[in-house]
Amino acid sequence: MINQRQVDVFRALMTTLSVTRAADLLRSSQPTVSRELALLEDELGFALFDRVRGRLRATMAALTMFDEVQRSYVGLERIAATAAMLGAAQGGSLFILSLPVFTQTLLPGACRRFMAMHPAASISIASQESPFLESWLTAQRYDLGLTEGGEAPAGTRQTSLLRADEVCVLPPGHRLARKRRITLADFADECFVSLPADDQVRRQLDAAFDEAGVTRRTQLEAPTSAAVCSLVAQGVGVSIVNPLTALTFVGRVVVRRLSIAIPFDVALVQPEHRPSNPLAASFTRALADEAKALRAQLRMAPEATDAVGGPINR
Repeated sequence: MINQRQVDVFRALMTTLSVTRAADLLRSSQPTVSRELALLEDELGFALFDRVRGRLRATMAALTMFDEVQRSYVGLERIAATAAMLGAAQGGSLFILSLPVFTQTLLPGACRRFMAMHPAASISIASQESPFLESWLTAQRYDLGLTEGGEAPAGTRQTSLLRADEVCVLPPGHRLARKRRITLADFADECFVSLPADDQVRRQLDAAFDEAGVTRRTQLEAPTSAAVCSLVAQGVGVSIVNPLTALTFVGRVVVRRLSIAIPFDVALVQPEHRPSNPLAASFTRALADEAKALRAQLRMAPEATDAVGGPINR
């Protein structure tokens, strides 16, 4: 059986990749750490590290196991941090799980509003992609969750925070910036910066262009909408992204509406079986206020970038 001491030794070795530094971290000796590692590898039946010129190099098995170890340690550290805050009467804490896009767009403003009302409270934000996000929400591990629209994960209730349409983003000075609305046909033969092939929005866009019979040059792929906008800002192509990310790039890219509606929904998810956090209601109000402010900005965004794009053909 693997014991906690062996797990501690393994984590220290993965963190430092050095028996000497791991021993220092554990306040132990090099022979003891080496012996514990040998016992662990013997127990597991496979090597965790290759020895290359006197240095440790983690095996693929070790990297996989380290992911599980880190998750357990994060859970313990979160419990310890919560206990410390409660003991010190710090005002409580709130745990939020979100798609990465909302950690960069909706959440910063909501946190500002919330902290103005609860200056002693603490917020912990975790970012995760689907389907792990839905799984973690179902497991009741967070007070609130932010995801795109769809069915509520099991064991949760879901409400809509914001509903808008995807928008077109163009480099400053691009020929299409003269138009107020962009059609799918306008993208013909344009270099198009795409999200990954397994992304839900990417699949939706590809289907729309196929149905319209429009061929783009999809030479570039980027992992997030923010990365897509960064590439567009460099003038290497055009794209269609969610409107919240586009807002954060106004001034660096030209934002234009599309002639067709490609919905983008923001949903708030609340666990049904987790004890109610008294701060959750206040943060929900902060989210609603920030969503309202973003809706107003979205209505103005294309007009606000007209000067960057040049004269508009109305």
